[in-house]
Amino acid sequence: MYYTTTYMSPVGTITMACDEHSLVGLWNEGQKYFGGNIAQQMTEKEDMPIFEVVKKWLERYFAGGKPDISELPLAPIGGEFRQIVWSILCEIPYGQVITYGEIAKKVALKMKKNHMASQAVGGAVGHNPISIIIPCHRVVGSQGNLTGYAGGIQTKVKLLELEGVDVSLLYIPKKGTAL
Repeated sequence: MYYTTTYMSPVGTITMACDEHSLVGLWNEGQKYFGGNIAQQMTEKEDMPIFEVVKKWLERYFAGGKPDISELPLAPIGGEFRQIVWSILCEIPYGQVITYGEIAKKVALKMKKNHMASQAVGGAVGHNPISIIIPCHRVVGSQGNLTGYAGGIQTKVKLLELEGVDVSLLYIPKKGTAL
């Protein structure tokens, strides 16, 4: 059984999902792939203890703090490849960005492969079911392209600015799938 609740944030309404003990999803309103990894029906239930913990984490984050991901019991649903990509996302420090290509190299090392396609990494990053907390917004294209955020480019920019990233060094593409 999965449960949901909502949280009003500076970037809009956020929907959270959990099982009995762990956070399994966190999506911005209108986010691409919203709830996509959860096959079962979700029931609204605000009084799950994990939701209070996550809301306090988010409050600290949106107040400019740097709460640690390890404070939260996370259980994103996905296969081995996606789990590897999401674990790498969790290693990106606040206020820093990384490219899809850099992640692809790290995934190739972990999987003992010679090469990993950046596009495959992009698919896994885009399907991250626990946005903001698993910081997929810190991933950019080569040369600072701000493409690839399922929650929308403007949300990505706001999150990066909140974390102190100099977004003037990055650019919004003229066309793309995540605009």
